Amino acid sequence: MEMGEGKDLPVTPQKPGSGPVVVQANNKNPASEKLEKVRKWSITTYKCTKQALSEKLGRGSRTVDLDLEPRLELLRDDRQRYEHMTKLAQTLANQLAQLSVTQKTLGDTFTELSLKTPTLNVEFGANAEAQKFLSKSGETLTAAINSFTSDMNTLVNKTIEDTMINAKQYEAARIEYDAYRVELEELNLGPRDTVTMPKLEQAQKAFQIQREKYQKIRDDLSVKVKLLEENKVKVLHNQLWLLHSAIAANSLSCHSFLQQNIQQAGENFSNPSMEAPSWLEES
Repeated sequence: MEMGEGKDLPVTPQKPGSGPVVVQANNKNPASEKLEKVRKWSITTYKCTKQALSEKLGRGSRTVDLDLEPRLELLRDDRQRYEHMTKLAQTLANQLAQLSVTQKTLGDTFTELSLKTPTLNVEFGANAEAQKFLSKSGETLTAAINSFTSDMNTLVNKTIEDTMINAKQYEAARIEYDAYRVELEELNLGPRDTVTMPKLEQAQKAFQIQREKYQKIRDDLSVKVKLLEENKVKVLHNQLWLLHSAIAANSLSCHSFLQQNIQQAGENFSNPSMEAPSWLEES
């Protein structure tokens, strides 16, 4: 075989005249590596499934983080409540939008009737202005509530959801850690001989790897939950005050306009020139 055929293999350099060139062949078999990965994955999956089933049946022990897990449970509960609140706010916005359309249509009808009914021009006109103002004010309030629901959806479905995904990864790592922990504990309780000692050493190494993996995921999640708790308070504080201010401004502006509108209408009602004589008076 010519040397050109082995050009992709690593060659150990030799000094001139020191002998033949040694070619180091790569003995790794891709098929064997893939088979080994599948074998390890199958073993891990079996152990984790066994551990999860054992926990559900109340037979196995599980690692509990007394600081992190209660905070995760509270976060899940908060998410459900915030989601329910957001849906109600969105329902309110949709209903207000429909009400605004109806008020505008009613206002247009009052305007048309005021033009076609001179004797009731003031009455129809006052109601037309009132409904049109309420419709416009309702549109502004609807936009404010939609902004509130949009920011709440971002908090619930993106920010909190992202942390919940990490929580699921943490739970998977915890089960895997406990599966290897239980296996090591069972081996430690068994006999020590030439057959079990290699298994015990291998289980100890595997357990150490899983513990480091679990601790890293737990620490990262703990930091993320803490940051989320702080961000959640800031977002809710800001959004709740904006919503309250929008509702207050809407109520005050509507009250002020209606009060002014009825005063102006009252002045027209009290104007003698606006009062037509009845047919009894004419007769």
